[in-house]
Amino acid sequence: MLNKTRGIVLKTTNYSESSLVAQLYTESFGMQSYLIAGARKPKAKIKANILQPLHLLEIIATHKDNGSLQRISEARQTPVLQEIPYDIIKSSLALFLNEILYKVLKEQESDSYLFEFIHQSIRWLDETHLNLANFHLVFLIKLTRFLGFYPAASKQTLPYFNLHEATFSNSLPEHPLVLQEPHTSIFRDLITAEYSNCDHIKMSSTDRQFLLEKLLDFYRLHRTNFKEIKSLYILEEIFR
Repeated sequence: MLNKTRGIVLKTTNYSESSLVAQLYTESFGMQSYLIAGARKPKAKIKANILQPLHLLEIIATHKDNGSLQRISEARQTPVLQEIPYDIIKSSLALFLNEILYKVLKEQESDSYLFEFIHQSIRWLDETHLNLANFHLVFLIKLTRFLGFYPAASKQTLPYFNLHEATFSNSLPEHPLVLQEPHTSIFRDLITAEYSNCDHIKMSSTDRQFLLEKLLDFYRLHRTNFKEIKSLYILEEIFR
């Protein structure tokens, strides 16, 4: 049976001499692997260049519940990304986000709210002309809401954030996985920020790098098999 759904490209792998296997996070079926026959041929019906990381697609594909490779019969970009493929900062951020998403969505079932969040985040990144130095930090925090370890809010201005417990506290825990001032205050600002105003949060490049590393530690604590992020060094270079 053919099904129409939206999908976000996360990874492609060559398959035979002319085909590809594309891994997409789809709105209707969650994470799926699709065989795209002849995608690397010059006159391919579905061309490989629309299967770049984080490209947004509308597809018509078969879907079977037996875990086998699905097949795409039609695919089109919607919308076509205008800046991410060509802007060095946006493409670097997209590479980082793609690596994060591939790690956390590997076995993710369909979740329309999560899909819409990712879809809208990619569109915002593509369309914005604001400073993007803090965008990835806010994205990582917002994503935790869908993954089950969003930082617990506190009405008090507490000086510590316990990464193990995902809570703010008034006492320093006995382990090193904790944020302290001034990073706790910056982290609190990032939690309440939106993409449209996160460029107003002031921090040094050193603080930004420290908070990014702590956020990745946060993910490692709460997601199994969340290992090294290979694209991290790229962000260190562009936002130093």
